[in-house]
Amino acid sequence: MPSVIAFDVSMGKSYMVIYNAVRTCIFEGEIIHNRPHFEELNKLIVELIRKDGQAPDIVFEATGVYSRQLERFMNDYGFSYSLLNPLESKLQTASMRIHKTDKSDAHRLAQTHFTNERRTKKRQENYYNQMRALSRYYEELDDERTLVRGRMHSLLQLTFPELEKLFTQKSELFLNIVQLFPHPDSVKHLSKTVVRNRIIANTDKRLAPKAAEKKAIQLLEAAQDSYPAVDMNDIRCEQLKDYANRYLALLRKQKELIDLMVELSKERKEYRILLSLPGIGENTAVRLIGELGDISRFDNNKQLNAYTGIDIRRFQSGLFFYKDAINKRGNSHLRKILYFTIQNMIRHRRLGNNHFVDYYDKLKTQPYNKCHKVASIACVNKLLKCLFHLITHNLHYDYQLAAGK
Repeated sequence: MPSVIAFDVSMGKSYMVIYNAVRTCIFEGEIIHNRPHFEELNKLIVELIRKDGQAPDIVFEATGVYSRQLERFMNDYGFSYSLLNPLESKLQTASMRIHKTDKSDAHRLAQTHFTNERRTKKRQENYYNQMRALSRYYEELDDERTLVRGRMHSLLQLTFPELEKLFTQKSELFLNIVQLFPHPDSVKHLSKTVVRNRIIANTDKRLAPKAAEKKAIQLLEAAQDSYPAVDMNDIRCEQLKDYANRYLALLRKQKELIDLMVELSKERKEYRILLSLPGIGENTAVRLIGELGDISRFDNNKQLNAYTGIDIRRFQSGLFFYKDAINKRGNSHLRKILYFTIQNMIRHRRLGNNHFVDYYDKLKTQPYNKCHKVASIACVNKLLKCLFHLITHNLHYDYQLAAGK
């Protein structure tokens, strides 16, 4: 048994302990997450390898952004390590008496390492790290967009509520019109030709003059009928224009991120495989790659299910039986993307054969008669199983083969 080095990681520092093969602590102390301390740590590990004749087992808990510096140090210097899920760490180090400090946590991690089999973290290509960061950035922008959209809706109800009925609310044309005409009084005095020309000038897409003229007429009629809650000079009109501009900027930034992810992924086998599945386009494909990472690190699709958080939680004690439900102890971002992927497949079933939709229909009919969400999660399970098989065997989706299984 090699020596064990355990870290209790916190913000900007870690408490480190070293146990030898006979389970005796031979060193403990604090290290700061900076270059001088990491260089000293490297010397200490190299000296330990020289004395023991083998590399020590290194273990620490994943603590979000705080453990990333330590992870990078291990990767840069080529040291293997076990990165524990916080829940896994809690269960393995639990005791009858509560005594929790940074020191005691580090000692418990080291002591339990001798009695628990822990997987060594597989190092992923930087490509997967970048894709994960881009996917999370995209989702943050999506959350911000939802917030801005809600605020914009509230202001429109005060200034010019009819605009939401005239245009598609997430289109660039709508957002540009809101900036041009946030209040009916800003359009009333204009001629049909002027309004039409401004509509044409403020859309990136080619809009036919007749279509633009039709919108101009509708806009002028709506302005005549509208009875806003505030005046044209009210500060909330400027606030509305600011929100519309911000929403448009968020849309464009999201498109930039997807374009970058596609550019990074276009030569990757998993990207081409994902695109071969019905209902999965460029956006969904690159975001799935970002959340799945290197799928080869999983031994089977059950591990992938657990990572996603759709494995079944089952509880029975004596006469008590709890209804089966998914654990939700996994990657919630991935779970969300997969769920909406299935919804997209169901909505666009007319576009082609899809054995996931066939399975959904089967579960919705007798004798199964499952509710929508249960059937959808079952399809997510089937999709993950399919993805694992296709990517690990470098195969493209084939409906005839999939439906025959």
